Amino acid sequence: MTAKVVTITSGKGGVGKTTATANIGVALASLGHPAVCIDADIGLRNLDVIMGLENRIVYDLVDVVEGRCKLRQSMIKDKRVPDLYLIPAAQARDKTSVSPQDMIRLCDELRSHCEWILIDSPAGIERGFRNAIAPADLVLIITNPEVSAVRDADRIIGLIEAEGKGPGQLIINRLKPEMVKKGDMLGEEDILDVLAIELIGLVPEDDAVITASNQGNPVALNASSSAGNAFRDIARRLNGEEVPFEPLYDQQGFLKRISRLVRSGGDR
Repeated sequence: MTAKVVTITSGKGGVGKTTATANIGVALASLGHPAVCIDADIGLRNLDVIMGLENRIVYDLVDVVEGRCKLRQSMIKDKRVPDLYLIPAAQARDKTSVSPQDMIRLCDELRSHCEWILIDSPAGIERGFRNAIAPADLVLIITNPEVSAVRDADRIIGLIEAEGKGPGQLIINRLKPEMVKKGDMLGEEDILDVLAIELIGLVPEDDAVITASNQGNPVALNASSSAGNAFRDIARRLNGEEVPFEPLYDQQGFLKRISRLVRSGGDR
């Protein structure tokens, strides 16, 4: 078993990176693919809260890097989902406590323990971002359908390509179809035209996400949640399945365009 390292990132904070990391991890493990989620946001950890594991932390990422514990000691096992683990960030340290080389070494050691390593990247483009993308085999860029978020996502795409990690794949999060139809929100087609990378996930706005996050019970565990279904579909696509996108619109021509963009990897 040799894991694939996936970094979830964006330029703008608050677009849903941590929620996506937790839910994709849950979905992968639920499908029988062992996954380890790593919170790389040192100083501001939140992944443990979203996953409902905050009360079980003994060791963290910096403890591993600085040799105060073994890798396995830092891996918190999820009690609900077999083969799902979390390595939390250190709350009382800063991003300089870990280097890109440290992340590469840690992930190389982890590769034999699981199939997927998911890294929750901090917002911004400084040291924490470089730490998070250093070991990545694949980068998922998350954006909301807002002009500022799409602009920041475009900048991130350029940065990861400069690091030889591109072009990455795109998750559009918190989409509201009714607002798109009224012209009050950017649509998927608009975003894909700007960013021109492969779409791997389309997550609709769903009130269940807030409730799930507050309860530490990722929405991917909720079979009736539209966002949960979207995260499960992302996990299946990561595993190579051809999964159609859920029809959020009645516009058949638009759905055909989405399918064409997915097949072509975003080429126009």
